Amino acid sequence: MASVHPLADVAEANIGSGTRVWQFVVILRGAQIGSNCNICAHALIEGDVIIGDRVTVKSGVFLWDGTRIEDDVFIGPNATFTNDPMPRSKVYLEAFSGITVRRGASIGANATLLPGITIGEFAMVGAGAVVTRDVDAHSVVVGNPARVIRKLKHD
Repeated sequence: MASVHPLADVAEANIGSGTRVWQFVVILRGAQIGSNCNICAHALIEGDVIIGDRVTVKSGVFLWDGTRIEDDVFIGPNATFTNDPMPRSKVYLEAFSGITVRRGASIGANATLLPGITIGEFAMVGAGAVVTRDVDAHSVVVGNPARVIRKLKHD
């Protein structure tokens, strides 16, 4: 069974067992959150968001419609996800360009991810990076715009 803090605002969402939702979190109707996740204070998850198992979403993260997060992902505090490539006030898209974060990836604090990109398996995005294009699996990216500084060893 999920643990939802009484000061969280959780609509009808599918939340897996063992997941903890902390105070001042907002989860909109239709969101899907896996098992054994940790959704920290002051996070927002829109309705067309899917989060896998064992995901950590730190404080200040807003996950907008179209976002897909696979298993074992870490999202650092105040990481910024976007889903509209040309935002304008009162101009609404028919479909949003969501971000996909593949299994085991980590997103550093205050990183910004632009719409429609994919972060590959076990990739690492450095704190404060501005990610403007896809990141290959096992890559470490930093800077603005984010650039690969090394590849992580893997099996």
